[in-house]
Amino acid sequence: MKEIQLTKSKKVFDYCEPYIIAEIGANHNGDMELAKIMIKSAVDCGADAVKFQSWTPESLISKEEYDRNTKYNDSPKKHFGSLKEMVEKYYLRTEQHYELKKYCDELNVDFSSSPFSNKEVDLLDDVGVPFHKVASMDLVNFPLLRHIATKNKPILLSTGMGSLSEIEKAIQIIEKEGNNQIILLHCVSIYPPEYEDINLNNILMLRNTFGYPVGFSDHTIGTSIPLASVALGACVIEKHFTTDKELPGWDHLISADPTELKVISEESKNISRSLGSFRRIVSQAEEEKKIKFRRSIVVTKDLGKGHRLTASDLTSKRPGTGISPDYIEMVLGKELISDIKEDSLLQWSNIK
Repeated sequence: MKEIQLTKSKKVFDYCEPYIIAEIGANHNGDMELAKIMIKSAVDCGADAVKFQSWTPESLISKEEYDRNTKYNDSPKKHFGSLKEMVEKYYLRTEQHYELKKYCDELNVDFSSSPFSNKEVDLLDDVGVPFHKVASMDLVNFPLLRHIATKNKPILLSTGMGSLSEIEKAIQIIEKEGNNQIILLHCVSIYPPEYEDINLNNILMLRNTFGYPVGFSDHTIGTSIPLASVALGACVIEKHFTTDKELPGWDHLISADPTELKVISEESKNISRSLGSFRRIVSQAEEEKKIKFRRSIVVTKDLGKGHRLTASDLTSKRPGTGISPDYIEMVLGKELISDIKEDSLLQWSNIK
């Protein structure tokens, strides 16, 4: 089982207690105070890390795309103005990265972000992120993958929209740079996806195919699907996060609110611990329950010394302090060496 040292204090591997990333992304809406409120809320909910997105109006979207989206409607929520106006408002400035990293350090939560250009990779490396996250859209962006790989930090590689061959090629690109610190994230790049399109069993498939730990980058609504991924061994859960689903912006509707993130953080750990071992183990607590819950052989009537026991003489009842019913064949035909009263537990000392 391959292990990846994701942060100084957290090693991840399949079926480990999952590392929970609260994906704030652009949900701060360009407001640093709101960003800090969201970070604090994520910490209070039990998240191990918060994640933003590092892009500028120039590094992500072309002029042609801006010109085509003078009124942006590619979301169930209403937005102000054009795509360009929203990007200008929502993007995280260079100095804000350092400010948020410092705030995260004060709260003892990991700061991370998805870079969308080489310049932003360098920025995040200078800020001091413990790992780099590759967004699904950049699975086939080989120049960016190569640059990220050269930083020799763990890489969370989202696989949304990717075919197996594309995922394989992305892994090869990273490995060729000498970086084998890869964690694959099963992802469906629909917001939200239909249940039949989620294919959580891809977590098992990706693990078996590529041999790297696998997590889940989730775009579903609610808590059930990310929790289900833990039962399949997801080592990382990335979930969009907001303090208020009614806020304007791209991703608030499909984000977990504090109540949901707290459930994911707490219950994912409980699920991971409960999965346990493939070996059959009877705990000490269960062993002690045997005395109370299991049955013993009991006589059905008053029986005298010298009587030879028959099936009609015997039944089984609690507690389990006498002869276990699985020894019934050894008891039948045995002679009593003392009288025994109805509904008494038969003991080995009663027979010869």
